[in-house]
Amino acid sequence: MKKLIVVREPKEWNLGVTGLEVISSKDYLTLPKYATMRNVRVFNLARSYSYQSRGYYVSLLAEARDHKVIPSAKTILDLRSPSIVKVLSRDLDDTIQSSLGAKNKHEFILSIYFGRNINPKYDKLSHDLYNVFQAPLLRARFVKSEKWELRSVKAIPYNDIPEEHLEYVKRYAAGYFAKKRYDKAREDKSQYDLAILVNPADKAAPSNKRAIVKFRQAAEELGFRVDILGPDDMDRVAEYDALFIRENTHVNHHTYRFARKAQSEGLAVMDAPDAILKCNNKVYLAERMLAADVPAPRTMIVHSENRAQVGSEFGLPVVLKLPDSTFSRGVVKAKTPEELEKELDMILTDSDLAIAQEYMPSDFDWRIGVLDGVPLYACKYYMAKGHWQIYNWSSEDKDEITGNFDCMPIETAPKAIVDAAVQAVLAVVGTHVPGHATVQAPGLFGVDVKEVAGNPFVIEVNECPNIDHGVEDQAMGDELYKAIIGSLKMRIEQKIGVRQ
Repeated sequence: MKKLIVVREPKEWNLGVTGLEVISSKDYLTLPKYATMRNVRVFNLARSYSYQSRGYYVSLLAEARDHKVIPSAKTILDLRSPSIVKVLSRDLDDTIQSSLGAKNKHEFILSIYFGRNINPKYDKLSHDLYNVFQAPLLRARFVKSEKWELRSVKAIPYNDIPEEHLEYVKRYAAGYFAKKRYDKAREDKSQYDLAILVNPADKAAPSNKRAIVKFRQAAEELGFRVDILGPDDMDRVAEYDALFIRENTHVNHHTYRFARKAQSEGLAVMDAPDAILKCNNKVYLAERMLAADVPAPRTMIVHSENRAQVGSEFGLPVVLKLPDSTFSRGVVKAKTPEELEKELDMILTDSDLAIAQEYMPSDFDWRIGVLDGVPLYACKYYMAKGHWQIYNWSSEDKDEITGNFDCMPIETAPKAIVDAAVQAVLAVVGTHVPGHATVQAPGLFGVDVKEVAGNPFVIEVNECPNIDHGVEDQAMGDELYKAIIGSLKMRIEQKIGVRQ
């Protein structure tokens, strides 16, 4: 990826970074060669980012040219709004209090240079603020009343750095630009950069270690350079062309923030933030299934006013779910009136709404993998030993947490099961494309379907389905990994206009 540092006057550039092209904002805005460049990263270090200033237009036109730019025009505008700054910094409250709690001042100004501060004790706070606001040079103002609050964040020009800070900043700048790769021509044949997000602490990771190796191999074969990122690497997302999340996703979680960040940077991302938002909420899923007439178990959205109707509506046993339940967690079976009341009490204490669903016993659940709206693979997941679900998290024997499995070519799975799965995906995340008669649903989804008397009943749509080596790849082998990575590559090339 070509990199440009855009400044007001290149001859005044004083941060000592070499090997990157430093150009004037005037040249970037007016010379045709920059308007037609592709696959470009722009670091906008303007003197001013005020609305309709030259610095503002550098970021705005960079986005119009499909260049990746820091800071983005949206960030520039966000920094001007105290209310938006307050909202965006809410997740940082613990870090703010722990970093500044011991200070006896009423006001504190923090200078953030490429995600760092000259005092190491403020490095984490600086790093986290950079992750939120994504500008290379920032100045944050905190005020203490009952506790410390972030009142403003401003992007600052490089010539506004105090002389006594300059040596530190040069060192930080060298490290910052060095970790952003491919300033020179690549020595290998890779075309694009892929980040795979994994978390060793994820106890039910959607891909085992061997599957991650297989994904890496498939990506390299398809022309990607691959890095494995962890939960603390959000500041690196902008380096890549695509992000593939292989960690269990949740809305109030760093996985969602990774997806949002990747989307805002123009990356191809799997899973997309809207898919995480929709598929993680069983209330939304229930409404979409009903509206689209997807075959599903009888379902009821439960709240404090109608909870007394659950028993008469479904009988016992009945399945109860938290709205954001995943991997069988937050899903219980109430077998008696006492259990029903107890479980509803617990769920409705945490959430205003719950899901009640008809209990449909079966020996196995179908899982149909759907990629970009097209069925890809089929598996049978058998129930965990002595349990009514495919996961039994209470089992003391690790070998009995999950049941057996049987995967097969998608064309051998029952057509009614496959059709119901695709219908569910299109109902939940499908979008009409202007000028096309078809509906598209970009991304990878796993649809759980029960089969009762030959009929399908969709249980849920998962936007981060398991792809484990030795399980879901039984039928397709390495072609499964190539198909998924190929979807990301296709989206990159659609965006930049590469013809196949």
